[in-house]
Amino acid sequence: MKRIYLAIAAIFVSAMAFAQGTLTGTVTDGDMGGPLPGATVMVKGTTTGTSTDFDGNFTLEVEQSSGTLVVTYIGFLRQEVAFSSTGNMGTIVLMPDAEQLGEVVVTGVMDIAKDRETPVAVSTIKASEIVEKLGSQEFPEILRSTPSIYVTKQGGGFGDARINVRGFDQRNTAVMINGVPVNDMENGWVYWSNWAGLSDVTSAMQVQRGLGSSKLAISSVGGTINVITKAADLQEGGTVAASVGNNDYLKTTMGYNTGLMENGLSVSAMFGRTAGDGYVQGTPFEAYNYFVAIGYRPNDKHDFQFMVTGAPQQHFQRGYAESISNYIRYGNNGIDPNIRYNSDYGYRNGKEDTFSGNFYHKPKAMVNWDWKISDKSTLSSVVYASLGRGGSIGSIGQINDSRSFSSQFKDANGHIRFDDIVAWNRGADVPAFGVPREGYTGGGDPAYQGLFINGNNSSYGFENDRDHVDGPENGISQRSSMNSHNWYGTIINFHNDVNENWSFDLGIDARSYKGIHYRRLVDLLGADAYVGNDNINNTYNFTTNTYAPTIGNIWNVFKNVDDETKIDYYNDGKVQWLGAFGQVEYKTEKVSAFLQGGISNQGFKRIDYFNYLDSDPEQETDWVNIVGGNIKGGINYNIDEKHNVFANAGYYLKQPIFDAIFLNFVNDINDNYQNEKILGLEVGYGFRSQAFSANVNLYRTSWSDRFLSEGVNITDPQGNLLFQGTANYDGIEQVHMGVEVDFTARPTSFLTFNGMLSVGDWTYNGNPTADVFDDGQNLVGQSRIILDGVKVDDAAQTTWRLGATVEPVENLFFDASWYHAADLYAQFDVPSFQDENSDGQPDGGDFQLKLPAYDLFDAGVSYRVNVGKQKLKYLNLRLNVNNVFNEVYISESTSNREAQAGDETWNGVNVRNNVFWGFGRTWNVGLRYRF
Repeated sequence: MKRIYLAIAAIFVSAMAFAQGTLTGTVTDGDMGGPLPGATVMVKGTTTGTSTDFDGNFTLEVEQSSGTLVVTYIGFLRQEVAFSSTGNMGTIVLMPDAEQLGEVVVTGVMDIAKDRETPVAVSTIKASEIVEKLGSQEFPEILRSTPSIYVTKQGGGFGDARINVRGFDQRNTAVMINGVPVNDMENGWVYWSNWAGLSDVTSAMQVQRGLGSSKLAISSVGGTINVITKAADLQEGGTVAASVGNNDYLKTTMGYNTGLMENGLSVSAMFGRTAGDGYVQGTPFEAYNYFVAIGYRPNDKHDFQFMVTGAPQQHFQRGYAESISNYIRYGNNGIDPNIRYNSDYGYRNGKEDTFSGNFYHKPKAMVNWDWKISDKSTLSSVVYASLGRGGSIGSIGQINDSRSFSSQFKDANGHIRFDDIVAWNRGADVPAFGVPREGYTGGGDPAYQGLFINGNNSSYGFENDRDHVDGPENGISQRSSMNSHNWYGTIINFHNDVNENWSFDLGIDARSYKGIHYRRLVDLLGADAYVGNDNINNTYNFTTNTYAPTIGNIWNVFKNVDDETKIDYYNDGKVQWLGAFGQVEYKTEKVSAFLQGGISNQGFKRIDYFNYLDSDPEQETDWVNIVGGNIKGGINYNIDEKHNVFANAGYYLKQPIFDAIFLNFVNDINDNYQNEKILGLEVGYGFRSQAFSANVNLYRTSWSDRFLSEGVNITDPQGNLLFQGTANYDGIEQVHMGVEVDFTARPTSFLTFNGMLSVGDWTYNGNPTADVFDDGQNLVGQSRIILDGVKVDDAAQTTWRLGATVEPVENLFFDASWYHAADLYAQFDVPSFQDENSDGQPDGGDFQLKLPAYDLFDAGVSYRVNVGKQKLKYLNLRLNVNNVFNEVYISESTSNREAQAGDETWNGVNVRNNVFWGFGRTWNVGLRYRF
């Protein structure tokens, strides 16, 4: 009997061993052809399942040798695939169903939030939505559909858009490409013109609002935007696309993917060009973008990915926000503002020219290595480099004490009189410009005496030649302000699964940055030469060397800049960053939680080649090292398969930016610097069902100990001077609170609704005081700013959006959205709220300009013709119309002037205010073929 029992047991064990096995495969996006990270793969009728990794691959242990896999992904149609044996299931293609992408997973060095698991507020935009709906808009504008995001085009030049998250600007919003930071290491800014090509190579873009889930000690006060690019091992195939739009907009792209070849190699490449005249007057542009990714998988343990992308571009700008009165003055009827008016450009020899523009090329190259050490441990690393070359275009010099933006240099249409400036610089009499040009009589090389020599804006140089700078001997030139850089870094992350519930990560983040800042001449505008007295090592430096600000001069980022003739200023800013981070994560079916900590040392150094002698040891400062860091954690609880709640909290010590360390544009070190302190709290609720999903988030972020240095004259209430000096404020605090709601509803198979609502209460907290020091650094008293309750400016605190997509017949889609922005306050200078007369009230009053609310309607239609049975080849036609009803609205104001009785106003706003307008109606039509 015992033998019988043993035999029966052996049979059962053998049967179980036979039944158990492994299923593998890849899930791809039938729209874009790329992998779908985070797709759910379940065995039908069981609780056995898994998720695909970032490359769309899955591995699933099953207990039966046959059955059906159910593959789902929010935003795509459900797919059921039968299997009759274990092994490789091949490629499973999911087709989009017009809903929003809802989940992606953490992989490599990227910290990407996963739905119902990572306890942060998150919105993810998938590639098909970017390709379809972005059209001719700026790349960040696709994020307008997410809560607490405010996007403007600023002056309206190509790539000049900016973004605010929860009321914090781009310096306090971390932008990352595949987990690698891109915020400028000196000032934290992000210039979207440098990344315009990303819209064509993005697999997904995820916004984590608040402190986010990134393990790095980055500037994610408002949030983190992670752009996830295409991988090298996309499904084999390619795309060719072209689109046209208003103002001669033309964009063409082409790309091809080899897919993963038998030798383990894969290649993905894309190239594109965009050009047009620009919606705003005098803003023509030309831009290119390229992307190359090469992958190599020698075996199952190692995966190498090389990527390089760049977007060389040049564009004219509207760099100055004109007064509303001037927009009306240069309109058609004297009543309605000409929202396209640009005061920074004009015509030279019949062609457009400008005193405001930008040209830049900032390629970024990275090598990723993922090493699967064991079933439990992986090591992910990336080494990256970014060499940026380029700068901005502007004017330098004066004509009879007036700069280029003065009214006498404008024609009847308000444009720059370039031909007359050239004529005056050459000695011609232009009565509107005042006294005729005079020959040079200053110091330096006598060979230049009597010639027409242009110079700087003021006489603060080391050789004071005021007669030349301020008198009729000077002239106006066109110059470039160069802001190039060399940036290298690495991120290494070790991940270990301790068991099925616990895991931990450890890593380092190292960066080295050198910013190269100087000016050079673009055009003498008819003058014989330029003389500079700003370099203490080379006074009375005459030059005729000019450098055209064109794409052709910035393609080669390895070009040495040392030999270029520099004017006005020349300095280097160096930043060294070394950080370490760690994370512990706990996860069950119901609960997921994490605790993260990071520490970083930022070292700052400034080298000034113009203001200090080469023999002066103060030409180069010592390193100023500042330690900062963060700690944050969160927990998510899945109540059931439909409901979940989460909470997170974090505390940051954020180092000040470069310009807060070195004052007055020289090597003077601010001895009063300190870390800014950020405390973030957030709770959220999520609901998921087949027909409806929604999220609700509540947050509070405190940003304190911001530094401000300002000259003050403190009086008593009667106006008698008590003392004067420099006030160093270090207790300025902003508190941002709000609620966010977003949802997606699909009542039928052909109709989808989505929407969002965000209501913020972003204000200054407290009335900070400062010690005031005289020129001898002696404490002479205190100064106060009356800020408590003042609204944070420059971003709409209330926004909502409602959108709908309908598919009346197969492959024909109509979509429309209604966006509303309100509670938008004009920019103001914090010092304008100083109480210098000691009466307990801000000297300039407590007025804040609240701009008119506005509504934007966008609409689009697309039609797809499938080619082939698998629907992987298609021809897609798309039409976008933005601001359908041509709403005229102010997107931002750079001044804060109150309308008094009798003042002229536009929609209640004093017309003396300087503003930027949003674009009126724009359109584009695109055709894309995937093969």
